[in-house]
Order: sequence, then structure tokens, then C-alpha cells
Amino acid sequence: MFRGFATANITAIDLEAAAAWYAEVFSLEPYFSVPGYREFRVGDDEDEFGIIDAAYVPGAEAQAPAVAGIFWHVDDLDAEFERIVALGAQVAQPITVRGEGFRTATLADPFGNLLGIMENAHFRAAHEEAAATATAE
Repeated sequence: MFRGFATANITAIDLEAAAAWYAEVFSLEPYFSVPGYREFRVGDDEDEFGIIDAAYVPGAEAQAPAVAGIFWHVDDLDAEFERIVALGAQVAQPITVRGEGFRTATLADPFGNLLGIMENAHFRAAHEEAAATATAE
């Protein structure tokens, strides 16, 4: 049975620069660091996000992602979009309404990876309900 994703990984030719950039994006430092790899735990669920040095992934330097493999839920899409662009990301897809309470945007990080961000009313409601249940217990 699948229970959710364990770790989302990207590659970067300059691991240290990528780790520093994502530390700014996430407003936290990697919790795990070994040669060729840095990993962050992000958000309420401590979702794991890893950066692999491209030297460890054959052909990674030649690859360019076509779509964001994962979208991060954010509390304020407009504010995060502007903040991440100010940190040096390029707009791959502007903020787009996908349905009621559901908006996304895709940004290209300075290392060639796509970073998806979204506001999702379902995600927010599910986490608020889980928090209320945990508090009631």
C-alpha cells in the first residue's frame, strides 16, 4: 500500500549553490548532508526534498525538465511567487487558476529544475481538519 511520497529529488551541477538557494526558498537549512547530497524536511508533514550533485547522475547535466515533478502547497501563492522570483527564479508558467480554490505557478530555479507551487483549498481543508482532530484528542 502506498502511503505518500518519501523524498522528491532534483539534481544540480553546483550542489552547494543549490542547497543555499533552496535554504532561502524554504527558510531553513538542510537537516541531512553527505558528500553529493543535501536534504530538507519541509512543511507540516516534514516532506523530504533532496538535491543530488549532478556528477552522481549520469546524463543529468544534459537533461532539462519539461514539467514540475512536484508542487508545493503554500499559504499565499502571490507572495511566494514574488519572493521566489526575487531570489532568482524564472517564470516558467505564471499564476494560473485551475478551478475554485486551486491555483498553480511553475518557476525554473537557477539550476535548471522546475519548482511548482500551489494554493489548493482541498489540501488546506484536509490539514486544518487533521489539526483540529489532533487537538481534540
